[in-house]
Amino acid sequence: MEWRDQGILLAVRRHGENAAILELFTPEHGRHAGVMRGATSRKIAPILQPGAQLDVAWRARLADHIGSYTVEPVRSRAAMVMADRQALAGLNAVCALLLYALPEREAHLPLYRRTEALLDILDEAALWPVAYLRWELALLEELGYGLDLSACAVVGTANDLSYISPKTGRAVSRAGAGEWADRLLPLPECLLGGSEHPMPDILHGLEVTGFFLRKSLAEGGQGKPLPQARQRFVDQLSRLSAQRQNQVDE
Repeated sequence: MEWRDQGILLAVRRHGENAAILELFTPEHGRHAGVMRGATSRKIAPILQPGAQLDVAWRARLADHIGSYTVEPVRSRAAMVMADRQALAGLNAVCALLLYALPEREAHLPLYRRTEALLDILDEAALWPVAYLRWELALLEELGYGLDLSACAVVGTANDLSYISPKTGRAVSRAGAGEWADRLLPLPECLLGGSEHPMPDILHGLEVTGFFLRKSLAEGGQGKPLPQARQRFVDQLSRLSAQRQNQVDE
C-alpha cells in the first residue's frame, strides 16, 4: 500500500530511539498517522514542528497498518509563531482540535483548505481571531453540527436574529423567542458575518462555538472535555481584550 500527498503536521510523538509517529492532516487521506525513521536527527527534527507543511509518501504492507512516512518540507510556519504568543496559542488550538475531533483516515477537503488558509495568516494578528472563529464554524459543519443562522427557526424571517437554540443550533429572532428567550443562547453579531468585530464580541462567539463543539463531541461518543489548547487560546484573547480596555480607560 502506498500513496503520496501533502499535509499539515499536527503532532510528533517519539517512537523508539530515533523514530517518531507523525500525525498529519492531508487533503486526500484526512488525519493520518505514520512512523518516520530518523525523525530525531538534528537535520530533520527542527522541521517537524506543528503547523509545518510537508510533502509526504506513506507506505505499509496492509492498509490497516500504521505504515511509514518519508517527508520533504514544503514550508515552515515556525517563524510566524516564534515571537507571537497569540499566534502560537492559536496554532496549538487548531492542531489539538483537529487531532481530537476528526476521525482517522477520513478526507475532509473543504476543512483542509480552510485550515491551510487559516494557518497561512498566522502572522496577521488583526485578522486571526475572527478568522479562527469562522474556522471553528467550519469544523462544526464538518462534524455535522453546523449552525443555521440564515433565518428564525420559529417565524422564518431573517430580521432581528438575537438567539440560538442550544438544541438545534438554529437562529431565533427576538419576536420568535417570546417567553422562551431565557432558555436560548444569545447570538453574537460576529456569527452573522463581517470581518471586523470588537474582541468581546469575538469571545462571545467562541463561547457559542465552544458550547456546540462540546455538545457535538460528547454526543459523538468522545465524552471528554475540549483540548486545553483551545482554552489557552481563548484565555490569551481574553487577556488581550482586557489590556485593550485598560488602555481605553486610561
